[in-house]
Amino acid sequence: MVTSEGERCIGSWQAGDAAEGLAHFGRRFDDLATEVAILESRLASRSGDAKKTRAAAEALAESLPTAAVIGDLDGLAARLATIVADSEKAATAAKHEKEHQRAENTARKEALAAEAEKIGAESTQWKSAGDRLREILDEWKTIRGVDRKVDDALWRRYSKAREAFNRRRGAHFAELDRERAAAKGRKEELVARAEALQDSTDWGGTSAAFRDLLTEWKAAGRAPREADDQLWKRFKGAQDVFFAARNAASAERDAEFEDNARAKEALLASTAIDPAGDIDVARAQLRELQDKWEQIGKVPRERMHDLEARLRVIEKQVREAAESEWRRTDPEALARAAQFRERVRQFEEQAAKATAAGRARDAEKALAQAQQWREWADAAEGAVGER
Repeated sequence: MVTSEGERCIGSWQAGDAAEGLAHFGRRFDDLATEVAILESRLASRSGDAKKTRAAAEALAESLPTAAVIGDLDGLAARLATIVADSEKAATAAKHEKEHQRAENTARKEALAAEAEKIGAESTQWKSAGDRLREILDEWKTIRGVDRKVDDALWRRYSKAREAFNRRRGAHFAELDRERAAAKGRKEELVARAEALQDSTDWGGTSAAFRDLLTEWKAAGRAPREADDQLWKRFKGAQDVFFAARNAASAERDAEFEDNARAKEALLASTAIDPAGDIDVARAQLRELQDKWEQIGKVPRERMHDLEARLRVIEKQVREAAESEWRRTDPEALARAAQFRERVRQFEEQAAKATAAGRARDAEKALAQAQQWREWADAAEGAVGER
């Protein structure tokens, strides 16, 4: 075979004719060329170790002078020389890339360690912070190529931060458990007080007491969830018992007041007082009307003003007629006025005794009569003054 260095013997062929021999040694050349092409491809794609690629190229180059092949050995030698030179450059670049990647990975782990330390020292968002620490650990495991000593030091920082967070979180929930246990005790006491009030018929006072209990309940804090739900069920149940009874009583009272209003309407409609006739009869009829009015009792608030106004009209008519009669017929106005004052005193005494005995309605009635006698006394005295 002829090369740039001259002719050289590549071997002998005895298995067939010359053409077959040439084809055989040509195929062996093709095998070498294929190996060179593989090394070129590996170097171009940077898919292998550049140092190993260089070593393989150098080994092939050393085998070329004695290779039993037919083909362009000078071309292969040139290609292998290029591979050796480029492998050196690729190895240098790979080294720089590896150093750069190591620096990036180290910086990333330093950032993760710093973030973990901040969480461990400051965060009180226990759920999200705990999740983030686990995410940091998952990412940490994917980062490789950091110097062993540096990696160990950074891991210790992360581990210490995670332990600090776990201690603070444990202390927080331990304190929360203590607070919830205390809240449970307070709410059990509130439930007992509520249940003691549920059968009360002091509607106003007990309603206020339940409002106060609810305020205390809201300020007591959260008990353990299951206990809190059960305690609230009991507390609400006691409230419902009381307010259902109060509402029933209110409905009954409202119905009674409506009946009273209808009764007073009927009383007014059935009463015929003629102040222009016999004034003594008119006064007697008025007193009878007032007594029946008081006996009927209370009416709905929205009806009270109208009904009372209609009664006052009748009272005014009788009073004015009586005043007119006194001025016309009574020459002894002062004596009569004195008698009226005495009646005022008597009714006031009755009112005082009724008040002392706890009979508020009787006291109110006596005071009303005292006021009426006072007005008549004033009128009698006024009549004297006009004479």
